[in-house]
Amino acid sequence: MQLKPSRFVRFIGFLIFSIIIGGEGSENRFALLLIFAIPRLESKGSQERRPAAITLDYLSFGGSKGRLYGRVYPRPPPAAFSTMPSHLVTSAVEPLADHYILTPLLLIVASLASSIIYNLYFHPLRSYPGPFLGRATILHALFWEFRGSLHLKSKKWHDKYGEVVRVAPNQLSYNSSRAWEAICGHRTSAAKGLFDKDPEFFPESPKGPPHIVPLKAQEILLQGYVDFFVSQLRERASVDNGVVNMVHWFNFTTFDIIGDLAFGESFGLLEKGIWQKYLSAMFGSLEFAVYFRAIRRVFPRSMEKFIERMVTPTSFRGDRQYLFDVAESKLANRASIETERQDFVYHMLKGSKEAIGDDGLSFEDMLAQSQLLIVAGSETTATALSGMLYYLLEEPSQKSLSRLVEEIRSSFNTESDITFHSTTKLKYLQAVLEEALRVYPPVPSIFPRVTPEPGQVICDKFVPAGTTVGMHHYSTYHSAENFFDPDAFHPERWLEGEDSRFINDNKSAFHPFSHGPRNCLGKNLAYAELRLITCKFFWNFDVESQPENKNWKDQPTNSLWIKKPLLVKLRPRTGS
Repeated sequence: MQLKPSRFVRFIGFLIFSIIIGGEGSENRFALLLIFAIPRLESKGSQERRPAAITLDYLSFGGSKGRLYGRVYPRPPPAAFSTMPSHLVTSAVEPLADHYILTPLLLIVASLASSIIYNLYFHPLRSYPGPFLGRATILHALFWEFRGSLHLKSKKWHDKYGEVVRVAPNQLSYNSSRAWEAICGHRTSAAKGLFDKDPEFFPESPKGPPHIVPLKAQEILLQGYVDFFVSQLRERASVDNGVVNMVHWFNFTTFDIIGDLAFGESFGLLEKGIWQKYLSAMFGSLEFAVYFRAIRRVFPRSMEKFIERMVTPTSFRGDRQYLFDVAESKLANRASIETERQDFVYHMLKGSKEAIGDDGLSFEDMLAQSQLLIVAGSETTATALSGMLYYLLEEPSQKSLSRLVEEIRSSFNTESDITFHSTTKLKYLQAVLEEALRVYPPVPSIFPRVTPEPGQVICDKFVPAGTTVGMHHYSTYHSAENFFDPDAFHPERWLEGEDSRFINDNKSAFHPFSHGPRNCLGKNLAYAELRLITCKFFWNFDVESQPENKNWKDQPTNSLWIKKPLLVKLRPRTGS
């Protein structure tokens, strides 16, 4: 989804304006502005008609306001001048006020300059390495995020600067294994409190404890959807030369599964076999989310709704309302049914009553949780399957594909033998899945956290409280410091003792589902889906890549991958 140029210009204007009016260190930037503002020279004739100049000693010695050419400006708090002598402010600026005027344009330039100077030389993170523009202004990171290439830039910065990079004025990115425990691990008694999610990146979570469904109770349901997935592909293998877009079909399957687990009914995607409005609206929302994150990172909370209305296209508002209406209707239907079926709603109600009282979660809270689970439990799994299939087919010798297919087809006598439990015994299958998650992580970016009071030591260096920190998945998994030949697909690296080239791989750096007490609750469900779908897919089909898939992995990201079609020719196995 693209913003119209007028909206984009307006959006960038809002970003610049917000940096002028607020944010961390705004008081100090105001003080710097008084010194570094660039005035415009007045003509001699105009000096006689000039209104009274600003009385700066009012500002610097505790006055409540100052006057600049007849305009009254509120005085910033005294802390604005705590880092410099008041006579310096007065002596530096008062002569300028006698001979020059500040135009609005130059005021903006001066404010931006003071913001940059503060971030580079006065900010608590000033000693951390990073790209010059990234250390200077948040606009640098936003620019690359809007371009969809922040994951590649972040890897380049980590390769240059090391395990920690200051990617924005108040944000640190890490790619080393020891940072995982410091940021996401269990806290010691001397350092109480978890790192909170950064509210600038994440909306407020609904109250109540998180719950996920027991795997064994859902195996029959998942088996049914995966079998339907296979039967639909068999039908389509007989038309259009047997070529199908597997990105679509993986999404149809995972969305239908998670829809049934969340709402008690699927979205009907596998049945219709076409890209429907629900998916278009969902992925449009995910792509547009980059602008909402930028708003939360730049603007004060009181302005967020106003700015969102200004930059949000009408079509997107309609899509967002459509997604809400679908989820609300499906959840209302499910909540009205008394059943012991152990889906998300059952466990949200049961678990929340145990944790927060007899009333449990409200309908609104359950709706918010369900919508979150839909995205987290479907798109990431479909992405992992797509990435795995691409890398298996992309390998020139296809030795990994041949070995995987051989393991699957030799491990079972019949298709009915393929179960949650039996697939856990396939070691090469697990190695393929791990390598796919490493080289093509479903979440290539950062899940940012905020350091708690009074700060935290990460990688042997103190990080002040209130700093946004996070592990950058793509950079971590593609770092030569962590993995041998990091950009290549080598499932053998996950098989103990099989290949000495990978003996020094730092596998403790690999946590695709995060780490510690806040790792992904759906991890076991995701692995079960990945194993079951992969086994039944390769049990039933021989596959062949198409020329259009060349460089498929070169995709933009928006927290998630913006995937291109993955075209595969299917040949059903006879007698399978």
